[in-house]
Amino acid sequence: MVLLLGFLLGCICGLRSLTAPAVVCWAAHMGWPHFDGTRLAFLDQRVILIVITLLAIGELIADKLPKAPARTAPLGLIARIVLGAGSVAALAVSARSGLGLAILAGAIGGVVGAFTGYHVRHSLVTKLGLPDLLVALAEDAVAIVGGLLIVSHV
Repeated sequence: MVLLLGFLLGCICGLRSLTAPAVVCWAAHMGWPHFDGTRLAFLDQRVILIVITLLAIGELIADKLPKAPARTAPLGLIARIVLGAGSVAALAVSARSGLGLAILAGAIGGVVGAFTGYHVRHSLVTKLGLPDLLVALAEDAVAIVGGLLIVSHV
């Protein structure tokens, strides 16, 4: 179950790279995953929650700007792989599950989410003529709500 949820959280990271880490921090703050007694106990600290949340909000805003880099460009894709793997590793630690496959699932999910999100958004805008801002906002909602649903089930 952790591998499936990890892959899905990686996909969320592919949509918005900082949403997955923010969702993990918020989940820790709400007491869903338990990091007590692990090296990740810092994820429940208020300062970490605030910093990661502000970075995630900044990314949500920056995504709407005309000069936003492509999520499939090397730097953006690497960020999605690393942050997806890291977010899923945190969930695996909380669930006392194996790390290796969980990290791999998160990394693969990051790649799948990045390319799928790009192609879906591009198609909705170019083929259906939907406004890019509307599609981007819907993508934000999917990332945030989907991420929260995923971490609530670990």
